[in-house]
Amino acid sequence: MTVGIVTGAARGMGAACATRVAEMVDVLLVADRDTDRLAGTVQDLASDTMQADLEAIALDVQDPDDVAHLVARASELGSLRAVAHAAGVSPTMGGWREMLAIDLVGTALIVEACRPLAIEGTAIVCFASMAPLLAMADADVAADAVLDDPLGDGFIEHIREAVGPELEDPGMAYTWAKRGVHRLVRREAAAFGRVGARICSVSPGIIDTPMGKQEAAARSTNDMLVKLTPLGREGRAEEVAAAVAFLLSDEAAFVTGIDLPVDGGVVAAIRRRGLAAN
Repeated sequence: MTVGIVTGAARGMGAACATRVAEMVDVLLVADRDTDRLAGTVQDLASDTMQADLEAIALDVQDPDDVAHLVARASELGSLRAVAHAAGVSPTMGGWREMLAIDLVGTALIVEACRPLAIEGTAIVCFASMAPLLAMADADVAADAVLDDPLGDGFIEHIREAVGPELEDPGMAYTWAKRGVHRLVRREAAAFGRVGARICSVSPGIIDTPMGKQEAAARSTNDMLVKLTPLGREGRAEEVAAAVAFLLSDEAAFVTGIDLPVDGGVVAAIRRRGLAAN
């Protein structure tokens, strides 16, 4: 049997991804730390009789034991076919350490745990963000060297030393964490490719989700970014899930090691404005 995993499946883009991945596999494991909301996702999916068999699993991606349990369960059930790792937090949801521990270290834990299960046809999509595409045009070689070892001992303290005190701003920590996801996917493509497996990331723009609304309420920049978006609106969770589904599908069989912005063109528009200003 083929097995799929969707993390962060309790709501928003993760829940939308669960709907799409359920069409690809025989058994789908949906995981989230919000088990009450996760039960609602399972109920919604179960209402469609054509969906995969479903199993809900409590998951805190910061906890290596939780991650190991999730992936071990997938191994027990069959062959790993598709993983959509949507679990994460945004800057209003925690402190700077949480941004790094959940959005980058947690992603690295998921990828590391899935790697031994990867076979020909396995595909993984990790959620990144457009934040580093907008804010980090210049490379910091020393900081990136630390960023590339998110599972190393003392990683969070080491990256704090490399970046400096500005990392203690949750927004900056989020940006660095998502840059780390971009780099993680590029590095891991070679290892996954040896067995015919693939790994990519997606970078959503401003998306109409509960998390997106929470961020918009906290800062005016979200509204500004929507106004600068060439398509003139927020994205929908289902549109991001469609991009994830493509990357996980056999139609993307020669696509790996890349990040796909799903942002309505806002990164391109802002970069163009920057070039014009110069």
